Amino acid sequence: MSARERTGAGLGLKLASIFVVLFLYFPLAIIVLYAFTTQSSSFTFPPPGLTLEWFRVAFGREDMWEAFRLSLLVAAVSAGVAIVLGSLLAGAVYRSRFFGREALAFIIVLPIALPGIVTGIALRSTISGVLDAPLGVLTIVLGHTTFCIVIVYNNVVARLRRMSPNVAEASADLGASGWQTFRHVILPNLATALLAGGVLAFALSFDEIIVTTFTRGSDPTLPIWIFQVLFRPRNRPVTNVVALIAVTVTIVPVLLAQMLARSSDDTGTGMGARASAARPRAAIPAE
Repeated sequence: MSARERTGAGLGLKLASIFVVLFLYFPLAIIVLYAFTTQSSSFTFPPPGLTLEWFRVAFGREDMWEAFRLSLLVAAVSAGVAIVLGSLLAGAVYRSRFFGREALAFIIVLPIALPGIVTGIALRSTISGVLDAPLGVLTIVLGHTTFCIVIVYNNVVARLRRMSPNVAEASADLGASGWQTFRHVILPNLATALLAGGVLAFALSFDEIIVTTFTRGSDPTLPIWIFQVLFRPRNRPVTNVVALIAVTVTIVPVLLAQMLARSSDDTGTGMGARASAARPRAAIPAE
């Protein structure tokens, strides 16, 4: 018996895997199917016919496009702020040595583990109760940034831990300043981790609904718009179409983040990192 046959999955494990995949994706398949149904209010299986009419209706609704643009704006700004603050925080925690460092690292990642409703109530109480500030786009961005920072922080800290500490030391020994070492050695090694964390934060922010509910003003983001329209019977096919659009917009960044993470495992922390450590002079042009 070959090694492949000895380690291959059995029939039971294969059936269990198929069941889990169906359990995960069957509801999404229902959304896709009924985005094309000819029925407008009540759904039957199988659908009596298929049509693209609901796409025309959804694309013609200006309120949907306003919510879509707001979600894109909030996700882009939140991810951008998170990349800056999350990477600075990761660098400070990784390079510092002090009592309580591990406890601080735990506190930093805690917001992503807290229930969203707790985070939402805390933010609303602070913004409206303590600061007496109006709710709007800025407060939504602040709310989303709280968990987006953790996403970027985790990616950057993981990359810093896998980087050889000799990289910065070799660069300094060869006469590079701190800024030159960061620009030409550290930043290229962190680039894919920053980008992966940023696109993942963008995806999470784009479809976030709980924190948004507590921090928004009068303008809804796309998930809030879907939730509001969902309970109007004749708009159900339209909500399926918009949900399909939201899934597409969310999946693309997640796939991109996964590809970047896989690529960085192959090059950024392996032979690539060691090669950078071996020839830092070549990576630092004279200034």
